[in-house]
Amino acid sequence: MTIQTEFEFTLPRGYVDREGTLHRNGVMRLATAMDEIAPMRDPRVRSNQAYLVIILLARVISKLGSLGDVNPNVIENLFSADLAYLQDFYRRINETGTNLLEVVCPHCSERFEIEPDRVGG
Repeated sequence: MTIQTEFEFTLPRGYVDREGTLHRNGVMRLATAMDEIAPMRDPRVRSNQAYLVIILLARVISKLGSLGDVNPNVIENLFSADLAYLQDFYRRINETGTNLLEVVCPHCSERFEIEPDRVGG
């Protein structure tokens, strides 16, 4: 049995770099225990607990568009809608091991799973 450890995503708005290039497609890997522990040692997190999400996402996002490095500065400069999306995406893949959402058809009440990125968020 193979476990999926990396998940593709598409940001709702996208990160705009210094050259004006828009980066929307990326890859996030499953978090390890160290990914959740290490940020607690960071002085930015010690002085502001809300900064934890910035450090954590910078550790687990392995790709964003054509950027060579996804670091805390990149995460700091995301639009708020993208940050909220990534927090939810992180929670979903790390709690369930999948990016699928269970939905219910409003017409027939049948339950099925969808990938939010494939239907526009």
